Amino acid sequence: MPIDFQPPPTSAQTQPASAPSFDEQYEKARNLANGGQPALAVAAYNALLAQSPGNVDVLLGRGIAYTRLERWEDAQADLEAASKASPDYADVWQALGNLHQWNDRPQQAVDAYSRLVALRPDDAAAWMARARAYRALGRSAEAKADLVKARAAGGNAAEIDAFEQSLQPKPQPAPQEQPQPRAGNPEAVMAEGYTWATSLSGSWTDVGSGPAWNDQTASVRHYTKRGSLGFETLRAHRFDQTGYAWALDAYTDLWEGAYANIRYQRAPAARLFPANSGRIEIYQALGNGWEAALADDVLGFDGRVNIYGITLGKYGGNWYVQLRHQNIVTADSHSNGQRLMARYYYRGDADSYLEGTINRGRSDDPLSLSGGRSRSGGGSVSWVRYWSDNWGTKASASFSRDGQDARERGVSVGLYRRW
Repeated sequence: MPIDFQPPPTSAQTQPASAPSFDEQYEKARNLANGGQPALAVAAYNALLAQSPGNVDVLLGRGIAYTRLERWEDAQADLEAASKASPDYADVWQALGNLHQWNDRPQQAVDAYSRLVALRPDDAAAWMARARAYRALGRSAEAKADLVKARAAGGNAAEIDAFEQSLQPKPQPAPQEQPQPRAGNPEAVMAEGYTWATSLSGSWTDVGSGPAWNDQTASVRHYTKRGSLGFETLRAHRFDQTGYAWALDAYTDLWEGAYANIRYQRAPAARLFPANSGRIEIYQALGNGWEAALADDVLGFDGRVNIYGITLGKYGGNWYVQLRHQNIVTADSHSNGQRLMARYYYRGDADSYLEGTINRGRSDDPLSLSGGRSRSGGGSVSWVRYWSDNWGTKASASFSRDGQDARERGVSVGLYRRW
């Protein structure tokens, strides 16, 4: 039986498939990123950037994909390039804020989210994002202020209520779970997001007769996960003499719930400062907010001086109270003193506080004109305030008396910078 064979028609021409447009390729890259395939999205964005170098939308997309891959440096490079090319592009600042927040850099996150809320003041999500970054920094007051803005912008009431609850002071954990307070030692641990701090301070003391004394100290300190190390230079002018010294001052973790302060100070000329001096103080958390410490300071004057100290501190809510007893021992004399200190963190963070101290001491010296025994006392008030994320100040006033007649009044100021 013959087969009816018909060749294909020759009039129609086969048309090749058209190449996807730039917009179609961009949409595909976005779908890959949002579909949980950031590595494939990066490859797609690379191809788009080859066609359109410096395209802000593509840089933004690739930066977000890099962030999801935790390739922080690559993500930051793309997003910062996009922010420079288009500084009013709110999505870029949102992505930069997310990058820093997820990479445990809350201060940089605050900076990026601040640009975002400036561009989107009616976006509740933007205010909530910055509030989370403030919370990570321990800055509850600023976080609460942003929640007010989020509520006014129509944010989810239940979410905002839950956030506000998370900012309330937590009850003290059980004794075996109590963290190290460290509230008495701001130099021991730095707020999250900072690794360096520097300070400059000066004091002036009216001793009643003769020229006033003055002292200055400059320091720089580096913080790590296990403690901190500071370098200080000191100057003092007293009794018409001027003395200089330098010091290394370190805090370091020890065993569970314990840390130490170790200090070495050197004064080459040994005029007003001891030629060599040192300190070791060990702190131990006792649970339920309590902390104890033992210290030995050695001062290398012409005769050796030892200052033995024992401290008991209690942290609760925004308060820290500390009682310190010390014995000062030389070859020929002995004295002791007590100091009570109370500190109130009035902004609910670890930066700004009011502090008051009162102290009392007794000296037993066989060479004393008062029959070998004298008493002294005094007190001080201090105000520390951080005016911005990086800058803070301290102002103090003090009063002391030694025996019946000698009285001293002093003031001091300090400037802090951290980064």
